[in-house]
Amino acid sequence: MSELVRDEHDTSSTPPVTDRRRRRPVSFTSALLLTVAGAIVPGLGLLAAGRRRLGAAVLAVAVALLVFIAWIGLTQRRSLLHWLVQPDTLRVIGILLPMVGLAWMVVIVLTYRSLRPWNISPLQRILGSALVTLLVLAVLTPLAVGGRYAQVQRGVVQDVFAGTESRSATRPKNVTAADPWAGQDRVNVLLLGGDGGKDRSGIRPDSIQVASIDTHTGNTVLFSLPRNLEKVPFPPGSSLAKAYKGGVYAGPGDQLEWMINSIYRNVPAQHPGLLDSDNPGADATKLAVGQALGLKLDYYVLINLQGFAQLVNALGGITVNINERVAIGGATDEGIKPSGYLHPGPNQHLDGYHALWFARGRYGADDYQRMLRQRCAMKAIIDQANPGTVLTRYEAIAKTSKHIVLTDIPGSLLPAFVDLSMKVKGGDVKSIAFTNKIIKPWNPDYKLIHKRVSTALAASEKAPPTKKPATNRTVKPTPTPKPSVSATPDPNAPADSLADACAYRPIQ
Repeated sequence: MSELVRDEHDTSSTPPVTDRRRRRPVSFTSALLLTVAGAIVPGLGLLAAGRRRLGAAVLAVAVALLVFIAWIGLTQRRSLLHWLVQPDTLRVIGILLPMVGLAWMVVIVLTYRSLRPWNISPLQRILGSALVTLLVLAVLTPLAVGGRYAQVQRGVVQDVFAGTESRSATRPKNVTAADPWAGQDRVNVLLLGGDGGKDRSGIRPDSIQVASIDTHTGNTVLFSLPRNLEKVPFPPGSSLAKAYKGGVYAGPGDQLEWMINSIYRNVPAQHPGLLDSDNPGADATKLAVGQALGLKLDYYVLINLQGFAQLVNALGGITVNINERVAIGGATDEGIKPSGYLHPGPNQHLDGYHALWFARGRYGADDYQRMLRQRCAMKAIIDQANPGTVLTRYEAIAKTSKHIVLTDIPGSLLPAFVDLSMKVKGGDVKSIAFTNKIIKPWNPDYKLIHKRVSTALAASEKAPPTKKPATNRTVKPTPTPKPSVSATPDPNAPADSLADACAYRPIQ
């Protein structure tokens, strides 16, 4: 009996007869190799050690899991992407992955202990322990990180996207999982770049764009409106149209207060409680922008530009083409000189601070140049957000997103938006910026805007999906005139390719 309870670590002891019967005599080197094999294929090392029942059971579970994962990866990728945006599923994944890691760790340790010879030297004992530790870390770390990412993703979905109790005056009704677009052939999303901050009173959307997406093909048209657009109408018969004379956002006083970018802040202040919404400024802007374009806007996404730099840094920077120097700081009206410049050049890699000035720089530039740079910055972010970057920097990206993104997109619709984003990735993307080359922002022709929008959408619906052009490609430099406020609008200016618009074509 004394031998049965003797410490197994005593190398001078003789192993019990029962252990001799279930162990296969192997060398220390073979034990290490079989432990590695048992870590790669769980159960294999236990079978080699003579623990047939346990080894067979572990191997069967491992094979079943491997087959399940292969089946999911090869045939159920759409379902997998859906799981990654559903809080309940993410919670289960966040629990299961670490549990699988712990079970795998136990198998590795048990395999080594079952294979390890009784009479080994202290150095061999250290080497064996080090190998087991490395194997445990190799399998446990990624599963633990995956579990943490699942919990972080769950927090993002719950914090950023609208819940069932959220209020909106403009969001589509009668939306279901079976019919996420409520029978519509297009979904229109308002994209706002908010200019809020400690030194600003409220939020002024500095970038106003609408992505109109064909729900069948993914073909997309981006419409950009200048922030200084005036005399913006509200939808006829709406509460906002009744609140403003002639249904138009206009009035006496400083003209800056009647530009489209002031609606977000001013309408809730001028008419509190008029819109039953968690974010009346966003809903008012949706109604105004939609009426200006002749579209019904479904959802909005607002990114606060004060957090834009954090997002870019979380992505590891972005790469853009700079066609003319862009001022860092400075104020033209106040005579304040910039502190520096971003200089022209292809494939310029920018950190968050410089990317923010690339998108916002005003000194010596007009709103239309900034509109183009903002579209190019958005494109660069999309290009940079590849799976490898997102995976390795996910926690930083997620943490940033929770602080800078506002939206009324319901969390329940995220699976449908995942499917739509896959179509957009392979679809045709065009862009129209309603600059002073097309309209007069101080006295816009909204009938012309509506015509341009409908024509672009009709062309987009007919366009077949196309292969994406090369990122940040260089186009042979050609003289490009700088936009002028007094330029004569050209109502027939064509829609442009975003890749072409953001190509390297330095201004002479």
